[in-house]
Amino acid sequence: MSDSLAAAGTAAGPMAEVVLTGDLTRPGRLTVSELLTWPQHRARVSFDCATSGIQHHRFTGPFLHDVLVAAGPGFDPARRKDRLRFLIAVRGADGHRALLSWAEIDPDFGRAPVLLAVTIDDTPLDRAGPQLVLPQDRCGARYISGIEAIRVDGGYTVWT
Repeated sequence: MSDSLAAAGTAAGPMAEVVLTGDLTRPGRLTVSELLTWPQHRARVSFDCATSGIQHHRFTGPFLHDVLVAAGPGFDPARRKDRLRFLIAVRGADGHRALLSWAEIDPDFGRAPVLLAVTIDDTPLDRAGPQLVLPQDRCGARYISGIEAIRVDGGYTVWT
């Protein structure tokens, strides 16, 4: 992290980090600044929110699949079906959680364009943390704000 980014992080509080854990060969921590190094994708979405009705937003960020592949999921890539047993648990700072299957985001299967959004409506999310965005969902319940942890699990013991 550059000195100017570090200073910016301390001036208004620390930069949010996402902890990547579980069945990964390269677990770690990522900030929104680091997520900006991946190819960025855009999504215009509309979803129904139980508390505030229909929401319309524009998000940008890397695909969740790309970020998790870089972290080295623990399945055997030579065995195509091995990845089907993997689950992805996402937890927000507010305790909100969502569960996805690896097959849902994998280009060989569901190919869902799930984002780890780094902006919402052109506003950076570097302090709040990235947001899980599922453009295919009609309901906004799996849109997790302020992601603090993502766990990849091939044995179905997601949160212990």
